[in-house]
Amino acid sequence: MRTLILGIGNTLLTDEGVGVHVLQALETALAAEHPPIDDLTLLDGGTLSFTLAGPIEDAEALIVVDAANIKGEPGDWKLLEGEAMDAFLLGNRKSTVHEVGLTDLRAIAILAGHWPETRAMLAIQPQIMDWGEHPTPAVAAAIPPVCAAILELLRSWNHAA
Repeated sequence: MRTLILGIGNTLLTDEGVGVHVLQALETALAAEHPPIDDLTLLDGGTLSFTLAGPIEDAEALIVVDAANIKGEPGDWKLLEGEAMDAFLLGNRKSTVHEVGLTDLRAIAILAGHWPETRAMLAIQPQIMDWGEHPTPAVAAAIPPVCAAILELLRSWNHAA
């Protein structure tokens, strides 16, 4: 199954960049996987743009990692799969520095006829979204368990395939 893992965020804005920081940590975790998980693409989605519509449409499965207001404590995270992800996106249009929103990319993929049926989002509660190149300690502490959750999700999807 062709799986796209999309890390979203601006790494110049402390916790806003957590999706990209998770992606970097995930590369190391994936290198240690035995047997390796095949057919993965890790993509730094930065602050999003319409150019991401193509890779999303080409994927059979999609995992998105982003900072989001999940109404929790800083560093809390939530795994949202399938329709729960869609409902969260539609109900939580956040104002960010992103050029376009993930909801916009979802709409484009649906119009093109391919929003991956197998999909999930890992949403991480930010603490600070101000100038800074590193996440706050609370958000940084969420990175290893989020990586572990992604690996478990990939294993379960590949097993089901």
